[in-house]
Amino acid sequence: MKRYFHEELEEVRSNLMLMGEKAVESVNLAMRVLEENDVAEAKNVIESDDEIDGIETQIDEEVARYISLRAPVARDLRLLFVAVKASHDLERVGDEASSIAKRTIKILKQGNVFSDFGGVPEMCELSVNMLKEAMLSFIQEDENIAYSIIQQDKAVDKLNHQNFKYFVELMKTDSANVGSFAEMVFISKSFERIADHAKNIAEEVYFLLTSQSLKKVIRAEIEAQEQS
Repeated sequence: MKRYFHEELEEVRSNLMLMGEKAVESVNLAMRVLEENDVAEAKNVIESDDEIDGIETQIDEEVARYISLRAPVARDLRLLFVAVKASHDLERVGDEASSIAKRTIKILKQGNVFSDFGGVPEMCELSVNMLKEAMLSFIQEDENIAYSIIQQDKAVDKLNHQNFKYFVELMKTDSANVGSFAEMVFISKSFERIADHAKNIAEEVYFLLTSQSLKKVIRAEIEAQEQS
């Protein structure tokens, strides 16, 4: 059963969920910009980063106001702590989406129109799914969803490694487009970072719900498996 929150605390939760929705939209739009070579939409991604930044600032202000007006119990303090940390991760997601859009513009200015993006589209799909599930774990207060996100991050890391090798090989065979392939390496890295931020949020939600570090829980499980 969901807990009752003071109105101010509910505003923090609502704005964090809104920020998550905006971040997901921005990442999806950045991928569409890359696939469709749409400079106009790229500018929309860059502008949306300011909106996400604004929500983060609002959350910071709401948290400070709540602490000054109320005497939060320990669990509510954890929620405030998680909200601030998660909002920072979501702000960084917006930054990465903006970076992808800016790098796409650079590619287009070099006169290139790609049709082969390696494993980048799959990375986008995985990272967006991780973001959605991280926010879902927060909304539904479900530590099991938060726990499951960690495994997905490994798949994104693997794809990023494969993309690096793929685009480096293309640089060797197509020297005229080295600059564009280099941009694709950085774009792949941005999606890997987006997944990392989703993982961070999952770890924060897990701590909120269990008062335990998810990293320590997983480390203990690995050690137990190695000893068995």
